[in-house]
Amino acid sequence: MTESIGELLPGMRRMGLNRRTTVAQLDLTYGAGYSESTGDVHAFPMTGMPARNAYQIIHDSLKFDGDPSLNCATFLTTWMEPEAEKLIVENLGKNRVDIDEYEATERIHQRCLAHLHDLWNGKHGQAATGTVVVGSSEGIMLGGLAMKWRWRQRMQAQGKDTSRPNIVFGANAQVALEKTARYFDMEGRLVPVSDASHYVLDVEKAIDMIDENTVGMFVILGSTYTGHFEDVAGMSAALDRLHRDRGWDIPIHVDGACGAMVAPFAFPELAWDFRVPRVASISTSGHKFGLTYPGIGWVVWRSPECQPSELTFELSYLGGVEKTFTLNFSHPACFLIAQYYQFIRFGRPGYTRMVNACMYHARLLSVALEATGAFECVSDIHRPRGHFGFTEATRLAASKLFAESAVSHKSGADPSVNDAYNFGQPEVAFRFSDWFIQRHPTASQDVVSTLLRVRGWIIPNYPLPPDRGSIRILRVVIRETSSEDMVNRLVRDIMWATQTMLESEVKSLGEVLLRPLPPTVSTSDLARDVAASHLESMDNTRRSSHWEGLLDKIGELKTATASVIDKEAQKLVYQRSC
Repeated sequence: MTESIGELLPGMRRMGLNRRTTVAQLDLTYGAGYSESTGDVHAFPMTGMPARNAYQIIHDSLKFDGDPSLNCATFLTTWMEPEAEKLIVENLGKNRVDIDEYEATERIHQRCLAHLHDLWNGKHGQAATGTVVVGSSEGIMLGGLAMKWRWRQRMQAQGKDTSRPNIVFGANAQVALEKTARYFDMEGRLVPVSDASHYVLDVEKAIDMIDENTVGMFVILGSTYTGHFEDVAGMSAALDRLHRDRGWDIPIHVDGACGAMVAPFAFPELAWDFRVPRVASISTSGHKFGLTYPGIGWVVWRSPECQPSELTFELSYLGGVEKTFTLNFSHPACFLIAQYYQFIRFGRPGYTRMVNACMYHARLLSVALEATGAFECVSDIHRPRGHFGFTEATRLAASKLFAESAVSHKSGADPSVNDAYNFGQPEVAFRFSDWFIQRHPTASQDVVSTLLRVRGWIIPNYPLPPDRGSIRILRVVIRETSSEDMVNRLVRDIMWATQTMLESEVKSLGEVLLRPLPPTVSTSDLARDVAASHLESMDNTRRSSHWEGLLDKIGELKTATASVIDKEAQKLVYQRSC
């Protein structure tokens, strides 16, 4: 807010609505008559105010933020136990880098590194080489920087040119990978994605982009777009062949922002970590499935040799000798301590229960959405292992597999519940089905995303990576705060938003929203009921009646007004309504 009401409407000055009353003249309990508009918010404040008033102003302005618990777009942790929050508050003033002053904190730092080194199958008996960072983005940059330095040392030893380094990764990469290439003066070579590669790195296409100036590969364990894991072992095997044929020794950094804290618990048999010889380093976000508030991340190297000593600095001006190889110097210790709390609080069984619960809820949502007939999933975590992409056959196979596994009596700490499913993280990427688009050619996922905001949900609608950017997807990340009740309500609200969008094809969107929100009804077992309602193959006629039957089943929706026969007229009405 840059201007006061009086500045916007000068006549208000005569009414006394633009007075600059000082804090000393006010003694109001709530906000003391102050607001952000009482001064120039672009200039440093000329006066202060009582603590309670400063708090109230900021507290009230933050009410315009969305509810973090309903933000389905974020991977970040939005809840921690009171004991963990107490530790955070108690240690807010500590700087982790000052190890001479905070020796106990440094011991916790080293224990966390050791835990991750063990979790990622590092060499038994070898001390962990790594560091805590602000987030996985910093970890990615450090991993990429280390690979560049090792490449340069090899090239210099051979008397070769080092002026044109490049690094290879999929076009589905998160922006931190592109930043690493640009900030550290490397050519970023993006491997196109495709339907066949499941919208992630295509190993054979990646091999074609490598030359002797390639410093390394970024391989992503958990694509932001669709949740798929890239094939770390397959990429390593292809690089082995390239090494034998051309002599190029290319290391891998695994971007495990999410997947590095999912795969060890959901898919312990999957070789993606230090069991794969070419994996030189791994980064992860502690503030995602590590269950810690932002910002904290980790990077761990296979061995000390993988982390060039030239990147380590020794400092003594804090009282002791500190070795540092982070991009950020000062770093809050409180989130590091909170991470250690989570590790010892939950252990392997607790993390496995958490991940399994997230996977279950993500699969339930996936199967229910596809059972409506209106949606198809681009993510594949709910499909039988080895089956990818949406077809009527894969939909039926996924529905039947989920129905069988949902009644399993295995422990929540047993990762074998995931053995029959595809690898991936608990993320649901979905779009309108081809049948639905054919029936409603003007349907808009953007409108559905916007309408879901009415119910508090934050669900983005965005394009897939380049080369498949014509496909737009809605994405829901299932986190540790998820529940079956949340999935039930989300299924109901997605159907409500979709039906409201359909009604706006023959009315203005404003007219549709004039009718009050339908009353909240019980959503118990709704997602399971929807999932079980479509266990047989259906033709288009049956899909139409099935969709309308589901709307009646929910009991809070009305079927759409009859479709306009003239598609061009329908399109015109829809465009005007939006």
